[in-house]
Amino acid sequence: MKKQTEKSPPSLSVEELARRLNCPFEGDGAAEIRGVSSLEKAQKGDLVFLSHRKYLSLLERSKASAAIIPSEERYDRIPVIKSENPHISFVKAVEIFYKPYRPEPGIHPSALVSPSAKIGKDVSIGPFALIADEAEIGAKTVIFPFVAIYPWVKIGKETVIHSHVSIREEVKIGNRVIIHNGTVIGSDGFGYLQDKDHPHIKIPQVGTITIEDDVEVGANTAIDRAALGETIIKKGTKIDNLVQVAHNVEIGPHS
Repeated sequence: MKKQTEKSPPSLSVEELARRLNCPFEGDGAAEIRGVSSLEKAQKGDLVFLSHRKYLSLLERSKASAAIIPSEERYDRIPVIKSENPHISFVKAVEIFYKPYRPEPGIHPSALVSPSAKIGKDVSIGPFALIADEAEIGAKTVIFPFVAIYPWVKIGKETVIHSHVSIREEVKIGNRVIIHNGTVIGSDGFGYLQDKDHPHIKIPQVGTITIEDDVEVGANTAIDRAALGETIIKKGTKIDNLVQVAHNVEIGPHS
């Protein structure tokens, strides 16, 4: 994954990278790091991490130029950055070197945006997206191509909605939410009654959905609207691909 404005990741010295990670380093602080890799696949210029000393033999054979290692370990074949949690520090390093693609702000000419919709500052709306009547899109949110946002939807700031997502009427989505491709939010819950004259009487699903801040929803997931009241996804929750969340479910924070 490459930065939007650069053809390749930035180059940093071990010393500068350690400073950004707020970790001490040992060895050649001027060694150049251009990217990240696994122990097995690393090449010159790559940073790797060692989560446990049982992988020392892999590090010994690695072509990496530097490694993040546990604070208690000693290693001097290549420069090392020492961390109380090497995996977390490595994830932070990945975020330094690689940024997800983000389109420029603006509304593509082929997008259909209702005159009554409220669009915040620096929003990006991609080709063939639909923003229906009285929908609200917060500042710096990204709507990728072929997204359908129904009437009265409210989406917060800095949220990312990937292609082919459908968000049904009256759904509320918070700030910094990520929704991956193909997901449907707000479809009817499954509810039917029977009597002697009618084998299937559909129960109207007239509730809604609230997705709080910092939630991430995987690809091709379905979150059903409530029959009455709300289906609620609390803040910080992470939902995998191909998950169905039934009507009136409440998922607690940071699940």
